[in-house]
Amino acid sequence: MNLKDKPITVIEPFQILGDVDEDLRQAIGVDVIGLWDPMNFMGVKNEKWKPWKMPDGTPTLMAGGFEYDIDEDGNTLAYPQGDRSCEYSMKLPKGGYFFDSISRVGPMDENDLDPRRDYKDQFSVYSDDTLKYFEAESEKLYKETEYAIIGNFGKGGFGDVATIPGHFLKKVRGIRNIEDWLVAHILYPDYIKEVFEMQAEVAIKNLELYRQAVGDRIQVIQMSGTDFGAQNGELISLELYRKLYKPYQKRLNDWVHKNTKWKTFYHSCGSIVNLIDDMIDAGVDILNPVQCSAAGMDPKMLKEKYGERIVFWGGGVDTQRTLPFGTPEQVKKQVKERLSIFSKGGGFVFNTIHNIVGNTPIANLIMMYQTVKNFNDRH
Repeated sequence: MNLKDKPITVIEPFQILGDVDEDLRQAIGVDVIGLWDPMNFMGVKNEKWKPWKMPDGTPTLMAGGFEYDIDEDGNTLAYPQGDRSCEYSMKLPKGGYFFDSISRVGPMDENDLDPRRDYKDQFSVYSDDTLKYFEAESEKLYKETEYAIIGNFGKGGFGDVATIPGHFLKKVRGIRNIEDWLVAHILYPDYIKEVFEMQAEVAIKNLELYRQAVGDRIQVIQMSGTDFGAQNGELISLELYRKLYKPYQKRLNDWVHKNTKWKTFYHSCGSIVNLIDDMIDAGVDILNPVQCSAAGMDPKMLKEKYGERIVFWGGGVDTQRTLPFGTPEQVKKQVKERLSIFSKGGGFVFNTIHNIVGNTPIANLIMMYQTVKNFNDRH
């Protein structure tokens, strides 16, 4: 796109997400910008950038506190909070494009489970320095740009298996293995409820502090990244969702709607068609990534049934097959179809279905952005 070539700044190393620079935002017609937490997913502050290369040789910049080793098999192993005295908490497989959590707890001992003890370091109230950052950065984005601003809050992600292993903590205990955590929904529901109660208590405090820091300068608040769906159906029954998750989501959403003008943004991959009514009832305003490739998530049905009650932020093109493996014409065809379906009457923000993954053809990306621009120009 005739832009200046430079290393990509990795602002979120867990998924290896690159910062989208202003020249690229302008070139592709971005409308929304994120207000990010100064601390990344590995518990390291995003500052003092240093060179780091992806396994495929792509030059990047990584936060200065990021510490890692490469083992004899070529895997990259990272330390929580950059502390080399700790066990590794994350692993980037050789040739991979994102990190996996490393389990650091042994077999679960049901006689040694104390949720408030086990998760006491998982949830914390914002520091004064972090709040000052939010205030200054939100003012800068609001005054110096024309973008809508989404606050990447994320503290309402109850049961998010991306965070349950605690890869950003120096030490962990309790139910941390993903399989154990999922089974605990049936075997130890009171444990999960108490963890969620702790999380909700801290999240409400943080919402109040966040509101004081950013005010009405943001329009959207990203509340949760918890996935409730798989490719072929929900990961959780509606009964369990109503029992364990919905009350806490509603508590936080009610606070947002009572005290701010923000719209609440929830991410959930997979087939969640049987949960959408209850999510709307819980106060979810925006649904992402709208995985139309999952069972039951037909775009026309979603728009016809829910289009008056919720905003679809995603669904624009399939990042599992069409975007990475299709032709530019196939990308154009799907993007036009999704735009025609989801944009009727508003309530739609074009986005890909989840992250654009490595090795996606550049021609397909350019076709995607050009198709959206052409659609907007005509309408």
